[in-house]
Formats: sequence, C-alpha cells, structure tokens
Amino acid sequence: MVKEKTQHADEHQELFSEKKDLVVHNDDFNTFDFVTKTLIEVCDHAPEQAEQCTLIIHFNGKCVVRSGYFDILEPMYREILKRGITATIE
Repeated sequence: MVKEKTQHADEHQELFSEKKDLVVHNDDFNTFDFVTKTLIEVCDHAPEQAEQCTLIIHFNGKCVVRSGYFDILEPMYREILKRGITATIE
C-alpha cells in the first residue's frame, strides 16, 4: 500500500514538474478561421502565429501550439476541447 502511494506521488510530481506540449490535431469539422481564432483567444497567439499553426495542423495532422507546465496548459487544453477541437497534452 505504501509503495502504491509513493508511486502515485511520483507520477503526480512528474506530471506537474516536466514541461509538456499542447498539441492540436487536424479534423474534418473545424474551419481554418475557427481554429485560428481559437489559438488567438485561448493560447494568446499573434494572428500570424495562429495562422501558421493552423496550416501546420492541416498539412501535418497536428502542431504543438504551446509548451509549458501542465498546470498552465491544462486550462487551455480544456477550453480547446470545449470548442470542439481535438487536442492532447503530451
């Protein structure tokens, strides 16, 4: 039991202490304009940066749109999902 708690604490610490990437994935539902607008509003991208990321998402299937610690990325991730865009934290 103690070993399980220690392992869980280690995993929790790793989740919050390592830098992660917020990745947006391509889909067939959302428009370029909507994804670009979302990146500007949610990730605080400049319009040019958001447009470039949107093109990368379209042509490569995904793009890292922000990097940082989990506690910073997680609210952005949830908002992107809430808007119907596919994203992951990796």
